[in-house]
Amino acid sequence: MDLRVRALETVLARKGYVDPAALDVLIDTYQTRIGPRNGARVVAKAWADPAYREWLLRDGTAAIASLGYQGRQGEHMVVVENTEAVHHMVVCTLCSCYPWPVLGLPPTWYKSAPYRSRAVREPRAVLAEFGVRLPEATQVRVWDSTAEIRYLVLPRRPAGSEGLSEEALAELVTRDSMVGVGEALPVPPAAASSQ
Repeated sequence: MDLRVRALETVLARKGYVDPAALDVLIDTYQTRIGPRNGARVVAKAWADPAYREWLLRDGTAAIASLGYQGRQGEHMVVVENTEAVHHMVVCTLCSCYPWPVLGLPPTWYKSAPYRSRAVREPRAVLAEFGVRLPEATQVRVWDSTAEIRYLVLPRRPAGSEGLSEEALAELVTRDSMVGVGEALPVPPAAASSQ
């Protein structure tokens, strides 16, 4: 896939249809400034601030926009929270609708037909392939993004993270945990011992 993308970029640049420098800026913007770091900041704030968490779950669009993350592909955001009883995961069965302002560019697997179909038919098997094994008592709920609604999963806060700053909490949040196919990272031993 990478070779095909590079070949296409080379052809388009040689014909003068795209400026490679402009493409680099665009890709960097989505990977570093509009990427999963934005969503990680949203999650960290929700973990640290109970009032914000309630607002986020009640009106995801407004709560996320209050942090400056809004725009195309994120006009209507719904946030669902993972708990011991329910684990949420997100898919777009028709195409690849994805909340770009908070998660950046969608990963290749998210757009793949196998993920899109299997996430609905056999979500526990898909989760297991991503390394998420849940107790049988935990319900798995799959949310189907559409052109109108994008979903963000509020992952469970890791044990031992109570004394961490929002910045340190954001480091524990992964893109996969916000899609629901992963969990937040555990607190590193150095961070846990410094609390």
